[in-house]
Amino acid sequence: MSVDVRTVTESEFPDWLRARRVGFMQPPVVPDEEVTQKRPYVDLARTQGAFDDGRCVATYRSFAQELTVPGGARVRASAVSNVTVSPTHRRRGLLSRMIATDLAAARERGEALSTLIAAEYPIYGRYGFGPAAWTTEWTVDVRRAGLDPRWSGPDDGGRVDLVTADDIRKLGPDLHDRLRAVRHGMVSRDQRVWDVGTGAARLPDQPWTEPFYATYRGPDGEVEGYVCYSTDDTWEAKLPLCSATVRDLIAVTPAAERALWHFVCSIDWMTTVTSGFRAPDDLLPLLLPDPRAARVTTHADFLWVRIVDVVRALEARTYAGSGTLVLELRDPAGPAGGRFRLEASPEGASCTPSTASPDLTMDVAELGTLYLGDESAVRLAALGRVEESTPGAASVADVLLRTSRRPWCPDVF
Repeated sequence: MSVDVRTVTESEFPDWLRARRVGFMQPPVVPDEEVTQKRPYVDLARTQGAFDDGRCVATYRSFAQELTVPGGARVRASAVSNVTVSPTHRRRGLLSRMIATDLAAARERGEALSTLIAAEYPIYGRYGFGPAAWTTEWTVDVRRAGLDPRWSGPDDGGRVDLVTADDIRKLGPDLHDRLRAVRHGMVSRDQRVWDVGTGAARLPDQPWTEPFYATYRGPDGEVEGYVCYSTDDTWEAKLPLCSATVRDLIAVTPAAERALWHFVCSIDWMTTVTSGFRAPDDLLPLLLPDPRAARVTTHADFLWVRIVDVVRALEARTYAGSGTLVLELRDPAGPAGGRFRLEASPEGASCTPSTASPDLTMDVAELGTLYLGDESAVRLAALGRVEESTPGAASVADVLLRTSRRPWCPDVF
């Protein structure tokens, strides 16, 4: 019997959850409370399953998202999540069928991009996704960081206060929106993110330990940032060896960012602080008198971007320099192939279909990698992933596309 790929019905949702668990190596039993708690957050119209003789053997869903691009525009995206194929049904084209359906629907919905966080690197490039933002995690040896052990608070007239989860649910969304208005790579957060992140919603497959929360208020009393962190209580021979793990840190001013990191690294008994996923050019290491005290423990690709509508995507972002490029894009798996003329300057950009000879030729996945300004077209050309027909065109692309700060996406989805 052939495998049927289609949207999931209400009655099939528990079996879809079971198949998702199988794909993510979790026990294949779905508690009733998991169905009850997750169902309100899943749009079944955007949820696909592959069914073999009535049993779900592959899962896929997407949801509406906004991605901040260079310049601050918020571009509509189709965020892809919960992608699995059961080990009994690998190499049968099930993922290809589900992605093709979703990309076509995204184009119809007017979503210029598709995004995902890749569990495995090799899978998604062949579907037109490229790694567009990377993440870095540091572990700070507080004892050698060189911070003043007598530090008792910011010296700029601001203050750090411990607050509650209720406070974060009230203050957090506005702070996050203020930051993502100016920090490209960030994505929108719905209410579920805040509920789960602060313990208001408890998921049975995600054990909850109540963290600590602190805010930074500037000299004028306005809240400019917050940090959420958890701690352990480890001692050895009557000496503290405690650690703190930052779960979330959002700061809309450099003063707030400096104060919150200094606060976490100055808590009594803390010998190590783990930063959580930050931008590779985060301020943290250089905030320390001895930056070597911050050791990189994770550095990896994180947010992947897939261009769905080339014209809308390229016209939405801003450009640091001026120039014109004709791009030839190969997209055998989706809707973004063709030749396009990009005319860009700091004042704006236009992108139109073109019949002119291309300056650069690439797969659409490479455009996704370049889109947020993190990667160099010159480097991709050296790797053979971008073909330069016009000498110097890759350098022009770097002048146009690269950004002074690296993109950052703090959210797993």
